[in-house]
Amino acid sequence: MRRSLAPSQIGSSDNVFKSPLLNSIKRKKRECTKIPLAQKSPSQCLSATDHEILIRQILNKPFKVPIPNYVSSYCGKSLGLKRTQVRRALHDPDEPNALVLFRPPYIPEHEKMKMNANDIQVAVVVDPVLGNILRPHQREGVKFMYDCVTGKQIENAFGCIMADEMGLGKTLQCITLLWTLLRQSPYCKPTITKAIIVCPSSLVKNWYNEIAKWLGQRINALPMDGGSKADITLKLQQFMNTFTATRVATPVLIISYETFRIYSNILHSSEVGLVLCDEGHRLKNSENQTYQALMGLKAKRRILISGTPIQNDLTEYFSLVHFVNEGILGTAQEFKKKYENPILKGQDALATPQEREKAQECLQILTSIVNKCMIRRTSNLLTKYLPVKFEQVICVKMTPLQTQIYKNFINSDTIRNKFSGNGDKNTLSALSCITTLKKLCNHPDLVYDKIIERSEGFEKARDLLPSNYDIKDVKPEYSGKLMILDCILANLKTNTDDKIVLVSNYTQTLDLFEKLCRKRCYQYVRLDGSMTIKKRAKVVESFNDKDSKEWIFMLSSKAGGCGLNLIGANRLIMFDPDWNPANDDQAMARVWRDGQKKPCYIYRLLATGTIEEKIFQRQAHKKALSDTVVDQNEESFRHFTSEDLKDLFRLEENTLSDTHSKFKCRRCVNNIQVTLPPENSDCTSDLSNWYHCADKKSLADLVLKQCWDLAKSISFVFHHRSAETEAKLEEKEENKENIQERKRRKIEIDEDYSEPDDSADEDYE
Repeated sequence: MRRSLAPSQIGSSDNVFKSPLLNSIKRKKRECTKIPLAQKSPSQCLSATDHEILIRQILNKPFKVPIPNYVSSYCGKSLGLKRTQVRRALHDPDEPNALVLFRPPYIPEHEKMKMNANDIQVAVVVDPVLGNILRPHQREGVKFMYDCVTGKQIENAFGCIMADEMGLGKTLQCITLLWTLLRQSPYCKPTITKAIIVCPSSLVKNWYNEIAKWLGQRINALPMDGGSKADITLKLQQFMNTFTATRVATPVLIISYETFRIYSNILHSSEVGLVLCDEGHRLKNSENQTYQALMGLKAKRRILISGTPIQNDLTEYFSLVHFVNEGILGTAQEFKKKYENPILKGQDALATPQEREKAQECLQILTSIVNKCMIRRTSNLLTKYLPVKFEQVICVKMTPLQTQIYKNFINSDTIRNKFSGNGDKNTLSALSCITTLKKLCNHPDLVYDKIIERSEGFEKARDLLPSNYDIKDVKPEYSGKLMILDCILANLKTNTDDKIVLVSNYTQTLDLFEKLCRKRCYQYVRLDGSMTIKKRAKVVESFNDKDSKEWIFMLSSKAGGCGLNLIGANRLIMFDPDWNPANDDQAMARVWRDGQKKPCYIYRLLATGTIEEKIFQRQAHKKALSDTVVDQNEESFRHFTSEDLKDLFRLEENTLSDTHSKFKCRRCVNNIQVTLPPENSDCTSDLSNWYHCADKKSLADLVLKQCWDLAKSISFVFHHRSAETEAKLEEKEENKENIQERKRRKIEIDEDYSEPDDSADEDYE
């Protein structure tokens, strides 16, 4: 092609280069226009654009669900477009078995139209996943706690104490409340966005597992059960620095009391919706650092869980109430003057009628205030769901060796000087003396080192030991209580398939149990403070397995008395008492819990006439105070004077039971029970209303009956069973009525019956 003929050089002349394709198209169009309209076919009349539109209409038909008569309410919604919705509860309040925590007042529809949409309230309904498994008393507990934390019970107070006794499901009730607050409120948004659960370190993992058990993947919890300081600090800072008006990815922090105290400066940095303190009696001392650290937390709503809100005195009770609702009982000094002093005076066995009347008035005022923020139900409710439980307090005589060492100790010049005030500063403290005597009551092996060293109080004790005494080989015959234990274990091994839990306050005693088990070739497991938290869960799970060979579980009450579920066993021996009745109650509640299928037997061993009985009496005094204040039991018995409780270091040799002697029991004559306990009494009643046995005749436990003659060291037994259900009581009443009716009918038949008349036979003859 010549350059002069290139299109760019030619310009706009008619000889401009044009594509042959464009010419052909235009030529066809011109030819089409020349065809008459009558001669055009339909395909020729449709343009390319119209054809595309037609095809698209065919292909773009809306998707239809291939189900006959299916109607979807979401067909007209567009993705990403927020439409106005009717405000309604998260769960249907009118559904059968729905647990409604809040129901808004009725407002006519025409009035709602005039209101601001954000002011319209909706019902707060417990998630049916939890609501359908709650028992009646648990539903009541959740409702009460919700009213407390939302300020309905007391004005400007948002705390409460969950004081149900052990085994009633306090954990499940609190998880239900926690989940409801995190998801709902009357204003269609969460009541709280974050919560902190504070508990003993041994229960951190347990709380995490319980939340996962009941809620599954619905909620994320952060358990602080280990890690480096930097790791813990980072996690806590991330948790506390999370702010949102709706929901948080990880809204629950589970932390131990010790960790909370150490990292309190981080936890005080921002506000938290709710704090929940498990085993809340840890906060009984308002002066300690843990209490002060928790008081400094920016949390308006506070829940304290404790099955034993009164453990020792009313000052501790005040601390717990003050923590959840600060100021409702005044200051500590005002509380002591107004309530504590008059009530304690009225509790003394030697109190005057005026003092008791004054105490009752103060008690009524106190309970009227506290009951608005504390809910308390007893373990009697469990009788509907659990098998029968038999509790037995067994007074065991010490062996002659124990008795002689005991008398030498309390009569030694060192101990006498100590308690007369003449001893020097280096002598044993009173608490050390008590601990020594308690160990001696268990077995002389536990004080063997002090005997060999001729320590204070044991100067002459070495001469009392047999020449062949050897602590490497345990001798049950040197201890009255260990002989009973040995007999019970042998009987269970031979005659039953029951498992048993052995509980003591001292690891030395657990060592003694281990020696005995190895000597008898018994298979056992042991849990004490040296075992890690993770390993404890595995040990408990293995023991509860029916196929496990271990049938003895040794438990330190201080290390594992709280929170463990040992339903694999149905018998428990409390080998020695603790000053705090709550510790013993916690330990004894390990077997009689949800999931237990067998009748349970609880044995509490006390050395007759010794300091152990004095400690047990002190427990009874504290329980009477708790019954009066917490349970509002006006008939709590006052058996012991203040002087009785102070007289600890006296050995009562000539008695079957020092506790029974101090009762001045009217139902027993010469230690023989002549009047049965009241019909409505049970193992939660006062000990004076239990069965009293100086022999084995009226015992309910066959194993203990057989051991009575074998060991020959039991002097007295108090025993009773758990409360019977209403259905069982009605059945008993019906049986009594049927028996009486049969007797009446039999008497009537006997009266109507007469000898046959033989006169006709005589006439015939």
